Amino acid sequence: MSHTLLRRAALIAAPLFIAACQTAPYESRPSPSLPPAVTVPGQIPPAPIPSAPVHEAPVTQRPYAPAPVARLSAADLLPGDIADRGGWARDIDTALDHLGVPRSADNLCAAMAVIEQESTWQADPAVPGLPRIVRKEIDSRAERYGVPKIVVSAALEKTSPNGRSYAKRIAALRTEKQMNTLFDDMLSELPLGKTLLSGFNPIRTGGPMQVSIAFAENHLRQRAYPYPRTGSVRHEVFTRRGGLYFGIANLLDYPADYPHPRYRFADFNAGQYSSRNAAFQSAITRVSGRKLAPDGDLLRYRGDTPSEDVSATEAALRTLAGRLHLSARQIRNDLEREKSLDFSHTRLYDRLWQLAERKAGRALPREQMPDILLQSPKIQRKLTTAWFAKRVEWRYDRCLARER
Repeated sequence: MSHTLLRRAALIAAPLFIAACQTAPYESRPSPSLPPAVTVPGQIPPAPIPSAPVHEAPVTQRPYAPAPVARLSAADLLPGDIADRGGWARDIDTALDHLGVPRSADNLCAAMAVIEQESTWQADPAVPGLPRIVRKEIDSRAERYGVPKIVVSAALEKTSPNGRSYAKRIAALRTEKQMNTLFDDMLSELPLGKTLLSGFNPIRTGGPMQVSIAFAENHLRQRAYPYPRTGSVRHEVFTRRGGLYFGIANLLDYPADYPHPRYRFADFNAGQYSSRNAAFQSAITRVSGRKLAPDGDLLRYRGDTPSEDVSATEAALRTLAGRLHLSARQIRNDLEREKSLDFSHTRLYDRLWQLAERKAGRALPREQMPDILLQSPKIQRKLTTAWFAKRVEWRYDRCLARER
């Protein structure tokens, strides 16, 4: 998920919110996942134009030695007051190197800003009110399945594998890792565990970057993991090394030509390409006259699979089918690519933007902050994706100031 010295100083002095549109353009790194340039088969480069021979005195040839390129490490930019700086630096560097992401100041500071925002450099961050959150979720599921509270309370008094009752372990919960271990024990040991908790865990993000466990599982199906596995993917997310690896992958391991990293920060919170898709939704509203919430989700989903139900975005696009010269099926096919870079190259994307900019009479931004109210058992106050992105951006600029 580029700046003048004057802006850095101003941002350091303003610890909460910053103006969203006064930053110099940010040059995104080339994505490691983009294919290399391809030579067209059969294409022959033009022959060089011969020049007249020039007679000069012979010179002594020395072997070519490229100038050494300074390579940053996370250790160069980490705050000075965190515990185990060497361990944090090693795990951040390993993640970037394994993903093929350059260790530039921009990339290092983007990762560090998210870490600081999400966990304040705690490998296993504490969650305020975690015992209450867990017990509330258990009682809610028991009610859904018609299990009396007295039965649930009796089951939780059973002695767990560590010698304490489940009720006492719930009351003592402080961190997500502790809760993950507790749920594993409850699933395998409690008579009601599988009934109440199978496929369920109230905490769906974890580790020092609060990365989605679903993202980590999907990413592992596409890329090798740099460490030997010691358990489930969920278990790895709750380790420092795993949480950083998957978190940095979610933040930086995809191509996006955003003009500023704040949109990557928003994507980290709302989902990859959400900022691009939110701008697309605003363009649809401009052309169709239908008010859409620019939340970055173009389709409805069941889990990770698009639902057959028609979303408000798809319905608005269908009213424009004639002007887009696309059928409903073609619109749907293009929308199903919304989670990838490919969507930016579809007929639907190009034609919709042509209509929107023709109506506006000017070029329009292709990125926008998604308008999302954050919801999670861990969030106890009203927060938005925009709030998250601005807070991370402030931390990002503080980190860049340390480079000087």
